[in-house]
Amino acid sequence: MRLQSPQFQALFTPGLRSVAEMFEKKNYELRIAGGAVRDLLSGVTPQDIDFATTATPAEMKEMFTAAGVRLINNKGEKHGTITARLHEQNFEITTLRIDVITDGRHAEVEFTTDWHKDAERRDLTVNSMFLGLDGMLYDFFNGYEDLKNKKIRFVGKASERIQEDYLRILRYFRFYGRIAESPGDHEANTLQAIKENAKGLAGISGERIWVELKKILLGNHVSHLVPLMYELDVAQYIGLPLDGNLEEFERVTKNIQELSPKPMTVLTALFKVKDDVTSLDLRLKISKEEKNLGLFLVKHRQELTKGSGAEPLRPYQDFIMDSREANTISKIYELLKYQGEEHLLKEMQQWTVPTFPVSGHDLRKLGVSSGKDIGAALQQLRDEWKKSGYHMDKEELLSCLKKL
Repeated sequence: MRLQSPQFQALFTPGLRSVAEMFEKKNYELRIAGGAVRDLLSGVTPQDIDFATTATPAEMKEMFTAAGVRLINNKGEKHGTITARLHEQNFEITTLRIDVITDGRHAEVEFTTDWHKDAERRDLTVNSMFLGLDGMLYDFFNGYEDLKNKKIRFVGKASERIQEDYLRILRYFRFYGRIAESPGDHEANTLQAIKENAKGLAGISGERIWVELKKILLGNHVSHLVPLMYELDVAQYIGLPLDGNLEEFERVTKNIQELSPKPMTVLTALFKVKDDVTSLDLRLKISKEEKNLGLFLVKHRQELTKGSGAEPLRPYQDFIMDSREANTISKIYELLKYQGEEHLLKEMQQWTVPTFPVSGHDLRKLGVSSGKDIGAALQQLRDEWKKSGYHMDKEELLSCLKKL
């Protein structure tokens, strides 16, 4: 098959044309690899493009240096990746590899010129394809067929791929949520391999797990995938509470999917107590902002709810006005999403936090001189302002002060 879609044609910037010419001149093969191929075949413009080549890192360096091309970020070099910068664009190009030794976290690699062997060491069939710059598809494991049928399968034996890098268990769930059409369309031997190897996730760093887990939480079929993680003994090794509240999780995920929640907002539905957030943080090293959001939702999801009568937003507005924290509004947005209050969320997003119209300076003009009296008077006026729904202006408040 040869691809000639508009998305594919759009990749040919001056930078890519220059790179392609250099490789062609030296008779090194260069192809687009992995996720970008999957995206292009799905009619999606890829965000990142990885290239694979038969040239070794040393050969690429020599070729680029001779052509005066700037090389950046040499961290990937020992794994075979060279990053060249041409025409204000970065090109990440990796030599074809074979995994020589794997320990479930890292791999020692050996370079090869065999495209099939490189494809063989990739995780999922839909990620194992290559695309020539002439549009020719190289697909050794029926990845295109799986993509069309929305099937997620490991390359070769699932247990072998997982044991090379246990994080692939979470990548399976992530791509399932991204590509599969319906929940529950898994191969039995894949689920068995995940269950047998779930313990391997205990050795994977929290940061790597959190990157994958966040994408799963924002993908499709999350209300199917997270309970499945519990069923397959995965949850306990990635920081999720042992007795996660799966009923609440199902209820919240139904409410929330169209509301663009933060990953932490979705995940908090599993938590019963604040300690669940703390345990997650210990395992996954989540950010301070994420931890605070989790703690906030666990604390306020039950008692801070919409008001009855004509002002349903009022309890949330009062909370914001009384709060001394900088990002309370964004937390309230997430609370409304969690509660499934779509209409209130839209109203809240249009609400501008009013500014209290009276200052100490105004009170001094009226003859209130002591700092203590000014503080007390301002607090009284704030209370009156709050009772009015934050509508009273400066004159009304000051005349109110005279009565008080």
